[in-house]
Amino acid sequence: MAKRDYYEILDVNKDASAEEIKKAYRKKAIQYHPDKNPNDKEAEEKFKEAAEAYEVLSNPDKKARYDRFGHAGMGGAGGFSGEGMTFDDIFSRFGDIFGDAFGGGFGSFFGGGGGSGSRTRVNRGTNLRVTVKLTLDEIANGTTKKIKVKKYVACKTCGGNGEKNGNSSKTCPTCNGRGVQTRVVNTIMGQMQTSTTCQTCGGDGKVIQEKCTACYGEGVVTGEELIELKIPAGVSEGVQLSVSGKGNAARRGGINGDLIVLIQEIEHPEFQRDGNNLIYNLFISIPDAVTGTNAEIPTLSGKVRIKVEPGTQSGKILRLRGKGLPDLNAYSKGDLLVRINVFIPSSINKEDKALLQKMKESDSFNPKDKKTESIFDKFKGYFSAF
Repeated sequence: MAKRDYYEILDVNKDASAEEIKKAYRKKAIQYHPDKNPNDKEAEEKFKEAAEAYEVLSNPDKKARYDRFGHAGMGGAGGFSGEGMTFDDIFSRFGDIFGDAFGGGFGSFFGGGGGSGSRTRVNRGTNLRVTVKLTLDEIANGTTKKIKVKKYVACKTCGGNGEKNGNSSKTCPTCNGRGVQTRVVNTIMGQMQTSTTCQTCGGDGKVIQEKCTACYGEGVVTGEELIELKIPAGVSEGVQLSVSGKGNAARRGGINGDLIVLIQEIEHPEFQRDGNNLIYNLFISIPDAVTGTNAEIPTLSGKVRIKVEPGTQSGKILRLRGKGLPDLNAYSKGDLLVRINVFIPSSINKEDKALLQKMKESDSFNPKDKKTESIFDKFKGYFSAF
């Protein structure tokens, strides 16, 4: 099913400010939150849909890429950024935009936290970056790449929770499982309340009594993963695609980071790229430029024959429509631009030189423009007056 436009989802214009986008997301999240719409699958999907839209539009780089390429710039159906968000993802990433507007924050408003409205910290793995090199043929058609990535993965011994026996943790006695410590400080302005990450549990809300011997209680170990990347057609040098959840695993069962894929183009031996257009330099001889010829040229989909008209000048561009690269949104294709280059030899033999001397004496090979010359002669007296 085709994705809806992110601006339409949040009901904002393309020129909306960051604050307007933030307010629009807040409104949608409140409207469709599952706690307000129990057992309503449609509301759940719209809640996740709004979070996905906000994730892109609140990030200047992702927003710019989306404005230029649409959903294809986010990876589209290829499994890239935005899809597969869980409620924990949403709460951990965007819960802070609600502040204390609803009496203790996002978590307490929707039944997520304790009496003070705080939520236990959700660990998040770091993002990873890889560079993928593509040929023009792969860019033209889209491709699937399998890459092996070294990263932190969930510990298989403990299942990622860091516990030796799976049940060797207890609620943190310092923060009572909230992950934060609240302190009241007396100042000259009066009493001020501050909240900091619990120093005993590090924000996890629980303390492990017997740590896993394989990961030492961290829940992650170094490892490798073979990742399949489905890269859409039409990408270009410097484009970044994000694979959700394929970065480093998070400590103790948190949210995995993302894998950022940077596209790098491999230089083609025959074509130059100009946006979605391709440029091909065709060299022809002087006789062919004068009398015309047929030439066979390569394209990304095979060879084609073109006609070079008699009298074609060096530098002329012949356009083969639709023979370039597809747009990333797949709405259109670029063209193949054939640049004509008349070959001039650097050295010739005596016979060729005599032949060229004879051509030089012919009016057909005289480069003077008789029409331009006659007009200049007509106004010669006018120009001489100055």
